[in-house]
This record gives sequence, structure tokens and C-alpha cells, in this order.
Amino acid sequence: MMEVKLTSLIAPLFYEVHHAIKKNKYSHYWLKGGRGSTKSSFVSIEIIKGMMEDPDANAVILRKVKETLRESVYEQMLWAIDKLRVAHLWHESLNPLSITYKPTGQKIVFKGADKPKKVKSSKFRRGYAKFIWYEETDEFFGMSDIRTINQTLVRGGPDIQVFYTYNPPQSQNNWVNSEVEQQKLRKDTLVHSSDYRTVPKEWLGKQFLADAEHLKKTNYKKYEHEYLGVVTGTGAEVFTNVTQRRIINEEIARFDKIKRGLDFGFAADPLHYTENYYDKSRGRLFIFSEIHQTGLKNKDAVKKIKKINKLNGWITADSAEPRTISEFRDLGLRINPAKKGPGSVEHGIKWLQDLNEIIIDPERCPNTAREFSTYEIEKDSNGNLKGTYPDKNNHSIDATRYSLEDEMRGKTKVKVFKGGL
Repeated sequence: MMEVKLTSLIAPLFYEVHHAIKKNKYSHYWLKGGRGSTKSSFVSIEIIKGMMEDPDANAVILRKVKETLRESVYEQMLWAIDKLRVAHLWHESLNPLSITYKPTGQKIVFKGADKPKKVKSSKFRRGYAKFIWYEETDEFFGMSDIRTINQTLVRGGPDIQVFYTYNPPQSQNNWVNSEVEQQKLRKDTLVHSSDYRTVPKEWLGKQFLADAEHLKKTNYKKYEHEYLGVVTGTGAEVFTNVTQRRIINEEIARFDKIKRGLDFGFAADPLHYTENYYDKSRGRLFIFSEIHQTGLKNKDAVKKIKKINKLNGWITADSAEPRTISEFRDLGLRINPAKKGPGSVEHGIKWLQDLNEIIIDPERCPNTAREFSTYEIEKDSNGNLKGTYPDKNNHSIDATRYSLEDEMRGKTKVKVFKGGL
């Protein structure tokens, strides 16, 4: 490889990621960023460089739609080869779409993932697929698509590195925005954010910078989303005060008054039990324990709850199920029905919205984290927000409302909801 300074190709914000890749520190790299963040350029440089340094390394690069490969990631890889000044060592092919390292026969293959279950593993002349890159990850239909493909491709060699690059969609409800919060908890995963502001200006050009500055002045929220990669929301989100982070045992040990709520499951709906702590002086709610399961028999549900609620603290449950409450009492739980009334749902949600922060541990409470962060007002046929809260995917929200009803009654008077959010 001819002498090329990587600092002339990699933006400063990616130096740390580069060193992590070099040391094989992680297996999965989720690289999110706005326009001009150079995340795709960075990955293409790393793959070419990595293959030339490891004779057993090959690469598989994927887009959701096969037809987009040639004009995007294929050209991106050729750009990286040119920038590293090693074009004479690589052979490019359009049919099949691939790039081959001449000295060893190592290959970069490109695959469309229109049908994830039909993505086949690649046979390489030597080595294995060390590098896998999902470009525009948000275009895939969900993590199940990616898991299916990874199960096919991630095999046969050490130090496999998988890259996921994307511009975060505007809505937190999008699967990739929710998924990345879960990925942060994995020890073999790095989640990295970038934007154009740390990229040398001469790389971007005057017009790019002028366009960014214009949007910043005229529509700052749109600028945040498009150029900074911020999940700004669509305006339909119900809870904009949710923080997902680990709640450690030492914190939980200091919680003095634990609140407990229960939403009963019905048919395909899951039973949801929650435990939380309300820090009244700071307006913060900590949600740190859950049971979320469909098809639970009452005796099994009680057994699971007792395992968590060891001291049999009082539980507030959905009052629409008096017979179930009675049975749970007979099985040994201390449980009371929630006091519902006109507007109680709307009041409870508004009370939760008004908290300074709702802190949810996504590892202990993955379903609670998902429901709170993706709960959105639905739109009518004209695209306008409806004046009611949707009664679906809200089991943890209902259980949380029940658990805190005494705090809600103590703070404000229940008002009847009259529409208009």
C-alpha cells in the first residue's frame, strides 16, 4: 500500500472507532449520523485497509434493495480504493458485482436483501467474511431481517466485524432507533454518533456548508434531524421525557417506597407487572422491574410476581378484572383495584408527561422501554393527529398509571379529556 496518511481520509470523530477496529475491540459497530458525517466513507476505508492487512479477510456489503448497490456502496468502495492509491491492486466486476484483491483473490461481494431468508452465505477462494456492512440500515424491515442474514454470514473465522450505517429516522418509533438503545447494552457493540461539524470543511465544500447553514436558520428542527442526525420526533410522540439507561443495584437499594402496578392480560394481550420508584422532589420516575408475558395462568403469574415482590408489597391492578383480582388475593398477593373514573386515562398520561424525567432500565425492562419510547398519537385519514390516546401497545403504561394513582390524586384534580393534544 502506498504511503497515505489516514488523517487525510478519516474525520477526527472517527479516530477512536478506527483504533477500536484495529484492536478488534468490538464485533458490532452501529454508526449513526447526519448528512456529511462521512460514516460511509470511513467504513469503506476500514474495509479496504483491513482486507489488505489480513489475507483471510473478505467482505459482504448489503443494501435492502439490490438495484441500489451499484450506484451507492459499489462506487463507495471504488472511491476508497482510489483514495488509498491502490487501484492497481484491485479488479472490479459489474457482473457479478464484486471487487477482487489481485494478489490473493480476496473478494468484496455485494448483496441485496429484498428477501433476507434467501441471502446465501458466500464461498470465498480463501478465508471468510470478516467484514459485513449494512448500509442504510434503517431501510431493512427490522432486526429480525438482520439476525437472519447474520446467522448465515457470521461464521467461519475470528474477529468478525459487522458495520451498520444509517441516518437516524425522525421518529423514535422507527425500529432502528429503538433497537440501537438495546444494542448499547451489549459488551461486544459500539454505538457511535457523528455529524458534519467535525469534518474538515474542504472535504464538504462551500455549497454543502451553505445549505446546512440556511436550513439551520430557517428550520432548526429539520436541520437537527438531517444534518446532526438527531431523532427529533414527528410531533406525535406522547412521552418526550424518557431516558433509557442502566439503573444499578445500588440505586435500587436506596429507593424507599416502591410502587407496583398490574395490567391483566387478555387473549393475545400480555399481562404486565411493573415496579418503580417516584422521586417526588425531583419529578423523576425510575422504572426498574417488569413481567411482560402472554398466556400466563393466574397461579403462574402470581408465582412470578412473588419472586420479584418478595415482601408482598401492595399492588394496584386494573379494576376492570374484579374476579381476577379476587383470585390473585386468594393466591396470596396483597392487591387493590385501581380507582378509575372519567378522564383517568388522559389524566394519568398527562401526569406522566409532566414529569421531568422517566428513567427506564432497558435491560431489566425492555418492553417498558419499547412501549414508552414508541407510544404515539395516531393520525386520521387527513393526516391530522387524533384527539385520543391509542389503546394498544400500552400495557406497561397502564400498569405504571395504576401504580402511581395515589401520587396522581394527591397532585392534581382529575379533569375530563376534551380532545386536542
